[in-house]
Amino acid sequence: MKKLIYLFVVLIGAFSFGSCNKTETYAEQKEYERSLINKFIADSAVKVISEAQFFQQDSTTDVSKNEYVLFESSGVYMQLIRKGCGTKLKKGETATVLCRFRERNLKRGADSIQLTNENLKNVTVCDKMTVKNTSGTFTASFINGASVMYSTYGSASVPAGWLVPLSYINLGRPVNDNDEIAKVRLIVPHSQGQAYASQSVYPCIYDITYERGR
Repeated sequence: MKKLIYLFVVLIGAFSFGSCNKTETYAEQKEYERSLINKFIADSAVKVISEAQFFQQDSTTDVSKNEYVLFESSGVYMQLIRKGCGTKLKKGETATVLCRFRERNLKRGADSIQLTNENLKNVTVCDKMTVKNTSGTFTASFINGASVMYSTYGSASVPAGWLVPLSYINLGRPVNDNDEIAKVRLIVPHSQGQAYASQSVYPCIYDITYERGR
C-alpha cells in the first residue's frame, strides 16, 4: 500500500513538473510576440522607417514601398494610407470619432480576421468613440451599444495603439466626391492592444478608418 501511495505521489510530482515546464514566462511570451511581428514584416516585405524619416516625409509613409513607421516608445508600427479630409483634432477639443476596422490576430495568421465591424449589407455599421485631445495627449472610450469592440471585449477602453494615428490624420466628413476619410494600417503589440491581446500577449494587425462624428 505504501508503495502505491509513493508511486502516486511521484506521478503527481512528475505531472506537476511537466506542467510547469510547459508554462511560458512573460518574457518568453513577449519574445514569441516579437518573432510573430518580425515574421509578418519579413513575409509582407515591409520597409520600416524611423520617426525621423517619417517627419522628413511630412508625416507620411510611402504606400507604394509598403513603408511603416515604427514609434519606438510604444512599439506600434503605422502605415498611413490616407491622411483624410477635414482637420486634426485640436488641443482641448473633444469629438465623436467613427471607426470601421478589421482586426487580425497574428497568432492565428496574418490573413485570419478575428474581429471586424465591416458589413457589406449595412454600410452605417461602425464603432463610435469619444476622443479628447489634452495638450497633444489623446484619451478615448468606446460608446456602449455602438461598438463591436466594446461588446466583444467588455471594455470601453480604446486600445492605445488606435490613438497613435490621431496626431497625424485629419478627422472630417466627406462633402465632395473626391473627399476621403483617414485610413491607416497598424501593427499593435499586446501592450498597446485590446484587453484579450494584453492578457494573452499577442499582436494584432488593424486596418482602421477614422471619420468625425456629428
